This record gives sequence, C-alpha cells and structure tokens, in this order.
Amino acid sequence: MASLPSVAVNGNLKLDPDLRKSTSIYEKSPSVSYPNVNLEKSFITLKEALSTFNEGTQVESSFYVPLLQECVAKRSLSNARMVHAHIVKTGTHEDTFVMTFLINVYAKCGRMEYAQKVFDRLPGRNVVSWTGLMTGYVHDSQPEVAIRIFVDMLEVGAYPTSHTFGTLLSACSSMLLVKLGKQIHAYIVKYGIESDTSVGNALCSFYSKCRRLSSAVDTFRRIEDKNVVSWTTVISACGDNGDPMMGVRYFMMMLSEDIELNEFTFTSILSLCCVMHALEVGRQIHSLSVKQGFQGNLLIDNSIMYLYLKCGLIDEAKRLFDEMDSVSLVTWNAMIAGHAQMMDLAENRISAHQSGNQGLNIFLKMNRSGIKPDLFTLSSVLSICSSLVALDQGEQVHAQTIKSGYLTDVIVGTSLLNMYNKCGNIGYAAKAFGEMHTRTMISWTSMISAFAQHGRSQEALQLFKEMLVAGVKPNKITFVGVLAACSQAGLVNEALEYFEMMKKSYKIKPIMEHYACLIDMYVRLGQLEEAFALTKKMNSEPNEVIWSILFGGCRNQGNMELGCYAAEQLLKLKPKDKETYILVLNMYIAAERWQDVSRVRKLMKNEKLGKLQDWSWLSIKDKVYSFSPKNWSYPHKTEVEQYLSVLLDEFKSKGYQSQSTLVVDGEDNEAEPASSVHHSEKLAIAFGLLQTSKGNPLRIVKNISMCRDCHTFIKFVSEITDREIIVRDSKRLHRFVDGHCSCGDFGNLL
Repeated sequence: MASLPSVAVNGNLKLDPDLRKSTSIYEKSPSVSYPNVNLEKSFITLKEALSTFNEGTQVESSFYVPLLQECVAKRSLSNARMVHAHIVKTGTHEDTFVMTFLINVYAKCGRMEYAQKVFDRLPGRNVVSWTGLMTGYVHDSQPEVAIRIFVDMLEVGAYPTSHTFGTLLSACSSMLLVKLGKQIHAYIVKYGIESDTSVGNALCSFYSKCRRLSSAVDTFRRIEDKNVVSWTTVISACGDNGDPMMGVRYFMMMLSEDIELNEFTFTSILSLCCVMHALEVGRQIHSLSVKQGFQGNLLIDNSIMYLYLKCGLIDEAKRLFDEMDSVSLVTWNAMIAGHAQMMDLAENRISAHQSGNQGLNIFLKMNRSGIKPDLFTLSSVLSICSSLVALDQGEQVHAQTIKSGYLTDVIVGTSLLNMYNKCGNIGYAAKAFGEMHTRTMISWTSMISAFAQHGRSQEALQLFKEMLVAGVKPNKITFVGVLAACSQAGLVNEALEYFEMMKKSYKIKPIMEHYACLIDMYVRLGQLEEAFALTKKMNSEPNEVIWSILFGGCRNQGNMELGCYAAEQLLKLKPKDKETYILVLNMYIAAERWQDVSRVRKLMKNEKLGKLQDWSWLSIKDKVYSFSPKNWSYPHKTEVEQYLSVLLDEFKSKGYQSQSTLVVDGEDNEAEPASSVHHSEKLAIAFGLLQTSKGNPLRIVKNISMCRDCHTFIKFVSEITDREIIVRDSKRLHRFVDGHCSCGDFGNLL
C-alpha cells in the first residue's frame, strides 16, 4: 500500500479532542465491587470463579478483568476460551469493554483469527477496539493487515489516538513503507501532536528503521517532554544507522539533562562502544551502571561481556561470565559468538585456533547446563567449525539442528552449507543446499562459490543458470563465484560474457574481487601480458591481492622481469603479511639482485615482522592435535618421524623429489636453504595416517601457506594411500584426491 485512501488524503481525519493525552488501549472501567473470589491459584480458581454464576445471571464487566489478565499473563488460550464461553453464557458479550479486552487477550495468545471474530461481532466499536486489533496484527507479523484495518477505521469515522498512530508507524516500519509513514507524519504535524512524547518516540523509531537518521534526529528534537525512551531511541538510531559517535554525544547530553537511565539505555550505549571498540568508555559506562544500582543486571552484563570479547579481552569476559549469578541463552550466545568473531579478528591463525577451541568448549558446557541452543547459537558454532575445519564437531551440530527443529531455518541451513564446504566435503554441502526449504540469494551464492572453490566449475555455472531461472537476482558476490568458476576452468569467453552481463544487465559496478578472478584466469592460462594489461583498465588501483596473483604467476612461469615489476608494486603497498616479503626476498636472492635483497631485509626490519611460525592442526573425532617442526612434544613423535621417513622413501621410488627452498627466519632475517621434511602439515598427515583407518579423509588447518614441496608430497600421499586430504592454509582450501589438488596447482605456494 503506497498511500492513504481518499477519506484520509482529503483531510477528513477525525482526531480525539484530547489526543495530546496518552490514551491507554484499555480505559479504566467504572468503580465496581468484585465478587468474593480467590484468584491466587489461577487454573483451579478460574473454574471455581466461573462456576459461581449460573446461565442468565447478570455479571458486572469488572468481574472478568482479573480473569482475562490472568489469561494474558500465562498466554493461556484454553483459559481464554473458557472465559469467553462464560461471557457468552451470561450475556456479557454485549459489553463493548469486556469484548475489547478479549480481543487483546486473543492477540497476546497469538490467535488473531479469534481476535478478528470477536471484533467482527462487537456490538459497538471504539478507537480502543480498532487500535487493539491493529496492535495484535503488528505483533503477529501481519503489518499489512493492520494498515488495512486503519484504513477501515478512518472510513467509518473513528477517532485515532496517539497510541493508534504509534501502532500504525510500527506497521510502516516493519514493511519499510517510507512514503506512507511520511503521510502519517504529515497528519500528525497537521493536528499539532508531533511534540507528544509517545508520538515523537514512534516517529523517531520509524525513521530509524527506515534508514532515515536525519529525520529520526529531527523528530527527536521536536519532542517537548523527552523521557528515557526518547533518548534511548535516538541513541539506538545512531548505532543502527552507522553513526555511533553521534549516539555517544546524545548519551552525554542525556546525562547532562539528568534523565534517569534504564537497562535499555545502558545496553544501547554499550552496543555503540562495541562498534567503535571503545573499551575505556565502555568500562566507565559499566561503572556508572553499577553506581546506579544495575549491578548483576543480565542484559548489561551481557553487553559489557560482549564488548570485552570484541576488544580481545577474553580473560576479562570469562571472569565476568563466571561471576554471573544467572546465565541466560543470550549470555551463552554472546560468549560463543564473541569467540567466533575473535577468530576473524585474530592476528594469526594460532590465536584464531585457540579462540575457536574455547568457543567449542563453551558450547559443550552450555549443552551440559541443560539450556537448549537457538538458531543464533547453532549458526555461531557452525561458523567456528568451519574455521577450524572441524567436520566431526560440525556433524554433531548438524544432528542437533535436526533434533531442535532449526534445520528448516534459512540461516542455519546456509551455515551448514558453508561448514561442509570449508571442511572440504562438497558433497554434503550440496546435500544441505538441496534440502533447504527456502533459498535466499545468499544460499545460492554460497553454493556457487563452494563449487568454484572445489574446482567444480561446470556445476557452479549450471547452478547460476538455475538461480536466474528461479527468479533470484544475483549480487556482486554471486558474480565473484561465477568468475572464479570460469577462472578455474580457463573459460575466457564465458568469463568475459558474465562480466559484461554483470555490468549491463544488473548494473553492478565491478569491484576488486571481480578483476582478481579475471587476472587469475589469465595467469593460469600463462597469458601474463593480458593479465597485466587488465590492471590498466580497472576503475581503481590494483590492491595487494591482485599484485600477489601477478607476482605468483610470474614466479611460477619464470618471468623474472615482470615478476620484479609486480614485486615492486607489492612492496609499495607495505604489506603486513611476512609471507609476501619472504616470497619477494627469495626471488631477489635467486636472481642475485643483492641491492634489492638488502633493501627488502631493511623493510622487514622496519616493519618489525615477527618470526614465520609453522603450525598445523589435525581434527580426529572430538580431539584436535597440533604440530610444529619446532615443537618436539607432538603425540607419538618417534612413530610419526619413522613413518614419515618410510613414506618419503616410498614416494621417491615413485618419482617424488624433495625440494629445499630458501626461507627467512630469525631476528636477522637471514635467508638460508632449509629442508621441508618436517614441515607441520607433513607431521600432521603422518600422524593422521597412523591414527585413522584406511579411507578416512584427513582435514588439516595450517597457519601459513604451504610450500611447493609439501603440496607435491600431499599429492603423492592422496594417490598412493587412496586418501582424501583437505588442507586449509592461510590463502585457500586445497582438496587432494587421487594425486590432484582442487587449486589446479595454482595456489599461492611458498
């Protein structure tokens, strides 16, 4: 619905003459004496109370008020219907007040069909009954019905109140009907009630949800008597619309106005601190909440705990968590989601892995506590399993989603798809996608990208065609997956066609990732000149990813001239990744360009890059094992090294040749030949082959990129032992099957 009917547009809107006064949806009933009935034991007493009157007995409407209130408090539909039957039995159904109250009861019990029937049979309708029905539909996620009822209300000449407008604006917010909301605002201004506190709060909330921050702020400023809800609404509006600093300023103004804060004010401002990572401000607000008597408040504790997690203070968050008297599902979710986010923000894969393991342990404790997870819990845990390549734990969570009934949720379904994809099980990922009841653009895009990452380009492109046939509009990320699939398969013509389709048919402006896919395609085909030429046609300067692709391609193909050019462009960007410097330095050493070698070493020293540590993690059932060539305490060390030696001897007889590479390590950044025999992924694979039965896949996470030698070694392992091996290094996922890798041997290898 885009506009109001003519009855409203022409200005024939009738308003309650005392509209400035906040009108409750239930007006106070006349003073009456209640029957002498004890209502403390609700269910038994309800029957007793109703049995005190015979059919035909005249009953005061006030008798039913506490009974109906009890039904609302317990959300008891059966009790409500029992009272309703008694109301009809005694003839009280002719009382407008009682029947209006009953509309609210059915609405609160989530049965709008019953509320509608009561409304349709009302002997007389007033603004309270109209507004009550509207409110019920808004709360029942049927805002479009609420708007139609408002139109009907205007047409019969009923008087809207401030509560009516608040409900209507809430309906407009739900459907993001900006134009209709502005028309309602115009009527509010016309009749001089914009400064009313409840109306102003509703307008501020409406504009905030419709992403109109300036309008939300303007309506807030015009409220004459601002209360705590007004201030909290505008603070939240700033956070929801990407201006947290403005929200902090309004919070300071609120303090200067000496407004009494509530728990929602504190959680709103702490949420802004999370966005800004303003730890010290958050701590001061936490202290203020304690000073004002909110110590132990679960909502505030959850917010400050999440702030600590966002700022990387895991120990402080855990200490606060352990000190809580009561822990809700929201608290558990905050801890788990916080650790999931810590993985994304971690400085290195070692820290990320530790955060992920802690998150899984918290989820295990939550299950033992008896609290059942919701879709947010499951999504966060699946995200952790994805990052850890912890398939066994992910499968257990999958079983829990089935048991809990959340498998049909599109968010959980997409999380399952991503988990199986990142754990290297593309078959299960496709199965999860196929079982989705509802598929969003994100679901389609995730599956297309998954096929592309696993080198199954034709399936990715076929799925994209099915997506278009299904009427789902792709976005820029969808086309990244499509172009990546073309790159993997070397489909130049198809890639260029999809690139043009994206720009012309869908008006999507190319981003860096699109160009990266095309450049990667040319590099894979050995067309370096075409790849470099494309960088000049881009609408912005190439980033570190693109120059890394070009540098890696030149290095693989032995084109030293172009490789040095790409290396210089990389160095100009001052990358923070030590692997990049090592690759560049080793190339200069191989080319005997000693001045450049000295320059790069100096850059590395100035950037204060730490040592390049080599760690790998292997997940077997519910346990995760860690391996490092410098950590001599990994399990079954002697057996692992002996078996690794046996494998190397066997592979050498099949044509494998171990390669030494120049690496940089130590404080002096010296380059020296080093053996890759004990690289962490080799140790993990040897251990996995010893500890698992034949045919079981091995899934490994590595904190840095694999070297060429290890990549070749694992191809031999997959072929000779007939094992599927998945390695997630710092750059990409490698899936080895029958001597082949999903990266097509074009991964960024050290």
